[in-house]
Amino acid sequence: MKKIFLIILFSISLFHLRAQEFLCDVQVTAPTVEGTDRRVFDALQEAMYDFMNNRKWSNINLKIEERIECTMVLTIRERISSDEFKGSLNIVLRRPVYKTSYNSVLLNYVDDNFQFRYIENQPLDYSDNTYSSSLTSTMAFYAYIFLGLDFDSFSPFGGDPFYQAAEAIVNTAQNANDKGWKAFDGTKNRYWLVENLRNAAYKPMRQFMYDYHRQGFDIMSEKPDEGRIAIANSLSLLEKMYRDRPGMFLLQLVLEAKRDEIIQVFSQGSPQEKTKVANLMREIDPANSSLYEKIIRR
Repeated sequence: MKKIFLIILFSISLFHLRAQEFLCDVQVTAPTVEGTDRRVFDALQEAMYDFMNNRKWSNINLKIEERIECTMVLTIRERISSDEFKGSLNIVLRRPVYKTSYNSVLLNYVDDNFQFRYIENQPLDYSDNTYSSSLTSTMAFYAYIFLGLDFDSFSPFGGDPFYQAAEAIVNTAQNANDKGWKAFDGTKNRYWLVENLRNAAYKPMRQFMYDYHRQGFDIMSEKPDEGRIAIANSLSLLEKMYRDRPGMFLLQLVLEAKRDEIIQVFSQGSPQEKTKVANLMREIDPANSSLYEKIIRR
């Protein structure tokens, strides 16, 4: 009987080891907020960590080593009242590269439109079908964006169901007073991020995510020249989107995440590759055109 109990207990433990999708590092800081009890920030950090890491976000079971690595750094700039805060949320998503120890950044973005309420030790309730609060809805939104970007990088348009879930959160937030959810709140917010990812006209951006990572980076450990060629070819998709929509929010986010990586990869290329990629990147990222000189100089 004891043996059966141990087997059942092991099976339950194994399920939980496989159930959660994220390995998310969460940090909460309040460097400019003075004269307040700091315990609330520690409690908030723990609550956010549990919300991201101990919740089941999909019906996909990943092994422990397959969990998606991400970071959320919440910097609180102002305590408006005892339970209301204002600040920024820096989100970073990383993807492992096949047969290497290197993690490629898929997203590195600072969400400045973040104002929320939190009562110390209050459970963070959330439902996919309702707008619970700015705090939980924002974290859930980025959880689905993380899943979508990660799956897009492993299979063509594999992130579709997760972007749909993120879009549903945006739709439930349209009657809320919180900023960042509506088209007229600005040109760079949660609304426009998921709009760009769901817009059929911008599919080349999502195809880029697959071609760049799966067809390019994932083969570089064994076939560096072929991988670099695939990455160079994928950049033509960014060029197409830049010429069609130079100010697109998603394009700017991709460039921010990939700029240094592209410079590093093609610094090892042939003279022809270096010139071609440097010229292309200068065109689509003109504000940082001088940085791409490093490709040619190295």
